[in-house]
Amino acid sequence: MAISTAMCSSFKEQLLKGQHDFDSSGGHTFKMALYTSSASLDASTTDYSATNEVSGTGYSAGGQVIASNGVSLSGTTAFVDFADETWTTATITARGALIYNTTTDGGSSTTDAICTLDFGGDKTSTNGDFVVQFPTADASNAIIRIA
Repeated sequence: MAISTAMCSSFKEQLLKGQHDFDSSGGHTFKMALYTSSASLDASTTDYSATNEVSGTGYSAGGQVIASNGVSLSGTTAFVDFADETWTTATITARGALIYNTTTDGGSSTTDAICTLDFGGDKTSTNGDFVVQFPTADASNAIIRIA
């Protein structure tokens, strides 16, 4: 199994169909789920799955809601800014993550995959904070950007 950092192919199609809203006020709800090194996450991932999701103190299946700080434009590149995510008092080990949308424009529930993140190795917290820190939100570094 392997995890890679990628924008999910299904998300690209859904984005052009207007199925995702990243506005910081009134936009959709997005979640981040954490996964073990046994998971297989890459551009072909289409939906959230509990298979090989981490488990442990301070972590709930499905992950947790992440805050979108909105969409920005720099030159010809648009990008999304997510706030860093913290699981407090957590005892978990994770190799990667999935960001997914839990809302559709029609208001129904969904688990549409947005992007997958590879941490480059197992990351562990023991009764402490497990933090996913996003890179600088700009045209060159943001996790989700369209040039």
